[in-house]
Amino acid sequence: MIIDANMYWMPEELFTDDSYLQEFLRCIPAQYQVRAYLEEMGDTGKKQIIIEKPAGFQNLNYAQGEYTVEKQLEDMDAAGTDHAVLKIPCAQEWLTLELCRKFNDGMAKHVKKGKGRFSALAVIPPLGGKESIYELERCVKELGMTGVQMSAHYGSLYLDHQAFRPFLKKLNELKVPAYVHHTPIPVDYQSIYEYNNLRRSYGRCVDQTTAIGREVFSGMFDELPDLHLVHSMLGGAFFAYMDSMFRKKPSGSSDTVKRFDTDTDRMCRQIKENIYYEMSHAQPWGPVLLDAAVKILGADHIIFGSSYPVRREWLTEGAGFVQQLNITDQEKDLILSGNANRIYKLDKDEQDKTLV
Repeated sequence: MIIDANMYWMPEELFTDDSYLQEFLRCIPAQYQVRAYLEEMGDTGKKQIIIEKPAGFQNLNYAQGEYTVEKQLEDMDAAGTDHAVLKIPCAQEWLTLELCRKFNDGMAKHVKKGKGRFSALAVIPPLGGKESIYELERCVKELGMTGVQMSAHYGSLYLDHQAFRPFLKKLNELKVPAYVHHTPIPVDYQSIYEYNNLRRSYGRCVDQTTAIGREVFSGMFDELPDLHLVHSMLGGAFFAYMDSMFRKKPSGSSDTVKRFDTDTDRMCRQIKENIYYEMSHAQPWGPVLLDAAVKILGADHIIFGSSYPVRREWLTEGAGFVQQLNITDQEKDLILSGNANRIYKLDKDEQDKTLV
């Protein structure tokens, strides 16, 4: 079985219903140098929504026709993908509670049309107080959603900030996993925004690695031991930095001023128990880095995803790419379906489809 745990969804009505579009565009925080607009896509007759962050530099593109049930199922069939977990790409950082409700209802209808091939993650503003908690409970208990999607940061605040603690406590209580998506660029982006791939690729990795580091070093998992976070982009290549950030003290250490002292054993345990990594797309990492990620993070902590429809081949050829890695069949099964099934409880989701 193959599960794509990172398939994007946006309401197609954004491209046809001007009032819906304007409500969406009003959410975009122009005061933070974010610019959004709709434009025609050449001679295709279709439209795209472009998000610039900072203004003048494209960072997100939502294209009409890429999020229909028919198109998704057609490409899933071509890929041999059995099931997909739906989420929205990056806009969760800005959406109002009212618009989140519309998106959640839209995703629930989309799931129902998919005839068992889709699950969905709720989108909820985590700073919305009790109303956000009510929407979380509605999405889980009434709409049958398998988790919630969050941004690595909101404005300048990463998830370790106390402002998010009430919402995270509710996730911890419900044992509902949160998928932590990268934002268009990290909080600190002044040195990377001018160059396209530095901004759009490396910037997202910086955001993820910063987010995980803050979550672990802050000690928030002491208070939230049942909170499971699934970070996109392999945690921003977190495997490359984990051992250096959470270094064990060697015997006979000569560091007299204790430069790197930290509670390594406790933090490494929490990394193992509370954090998982969705690859976002397999091919750009390449076999060497994916093999290193499996060895360092563990195959039981890595989840296959394609970021479809960003590039169609990341879906249609992604699982085959993972199958060719020099890892065991058991490890491949965990990455391609087992971990997503376990973390998002997709088997239970299939039993509860009548809720949707």
